[in-house]
Amino acid sequence: MPSPYRALFAAPGSKRFSAAGFLGRMPLSMMGIGVVTMVSQLTGRYGLAGALSATIALAAAVAGPQVSRLVDQYGQRRVLRPATLISLVAAAGLLFAAHYRWPDWTLYVFSAGVGCVPSIGAMIRARWAALYRDTPQLHTAYSFESVIDEVCFIFGPIISIGLSTVWFPEAGPLLAACFLAVGVFWLTAQRATEPAPHPRAHHGGGTAMRAPGLQVLVATFVATGAIFGGVDVVTVAFADERGHKGAASVVLALYAAGSCVAGLVFGLLRFKGAPEPRWVLGVCAMAVSMIPLLLVGNLPLLAVALFVAGLSIAPTMITTMSLIEQHVPRAQLTEGMTWVSTGLAVGVALGSSAAGWVIDAAGAEAGYGVPVVSGAVAVAVGFLGYRRLSRPVPRRGGTVEQHSEREERHVA
Repeated sequence: MPSPYRALFAAPGSKRFSAAGFLGRMPLSMMGIGVVTMVSQLTGRYGLAGALSATIALAAAVAGPQVSRLVDQYGQRRVLRPATLISLVAAAGLLFAAHYRWPDWTLYVFSAGVGCVPSIGAMIRARWAALYRDTPQLHTAYSFESVIDEVCFIFGPIISIGLSTVWFPEAGPLLAACFLAVGVFWLTAQRATEPAPHPRAHHGGGTAMRAPGLQVLVATFVATGAIFGGVDVVTVAFADERGHKGAASVVLALYAAGSCVAGLVFGLLRFKGAPEPRWVLGVCAMAVSMIPLLLVGNLPLLAVALFVAGLSIAPTMITTMSLIEQHVPRAQLTEGMTWVSTGLAVGVALGSSAAGWVIDAAGAEAGYGVPVVSGAVAVAVGFLGYRRLSRPVPRRGGTVEQHSEREERHVA
């Protein structure tokens, strides 16, 4: 591992919470596809399977920011454990309901409960921010976390689908639930690195989405999520049309691998100047990298094009996390990071649906027009909101928090 990454883990407890975060994040890439595989195998109803996966994603998009908002106020341990228990009970109910063929409405109810899963990635990034705030190491930490995200999305679906098809249908979601339980309870047992909670008085009880800069980031990442969702669906259809549906997982893994490589390299670099121009450049690069997908005619060329396209993902995500820390009060950092993940989740759902309609109407090659259009929208939103991102804002913590800290010192 390069020396900046070795130095990153010199902080006491950093290896442990990072390992716990890796386990806790695996369900993000395993549960949805695991439910699709399980339900399709047990019932043969792909429509129901896809609807349940979408229910989990949308429920997580709604519940995630609220859970993170409570975490900012009361701390990770007090909030994550009850939220995770709700998700685990719902996951158990979903497995039983699918296995014993309970009515469809029960499957939807349990799927919505599974969506209460907390955003573990935001929790880990908040711990890194508490350790390395205002230091170059924080850039390296965010880079490392982006790489971990991609590793989860490379191996998570493969593990989940493999277990459910080779062992028994419920095996993929079951293992995802086990990863969630171990990861969250191991993470919340590590109190020394847990960020200090910020009571409601520190930020007036408002939502982090009131920050103009965060609004721009979330709106842009809805369009970015549509890129990802569109690419996933269209690539599967593209491979299926050419008689090699199984190769889609390899091609998509290369897409994530490109992001991994770029994230590792990006973490070694040190940048001067404001991050806003780098962020806009990254969004533009993601959009432009979609255009060659309209021109490829075979799977090898598609694999190369997607690997190159993946090179812009992690650097853009890393820069986004840095911008969140600048535009969101410190007392709402976890919530702010989760809102970006929520925007991505909503975008993935929209992009997947739009791509499916285009594929049915005009074929897989035409389906790549969805990520191309989504990229153009992301660029437009980014440029239109650039002034909000570059506008000076109060430093993390804001005037309310600073006032509270002055009062605490006065009382002391």
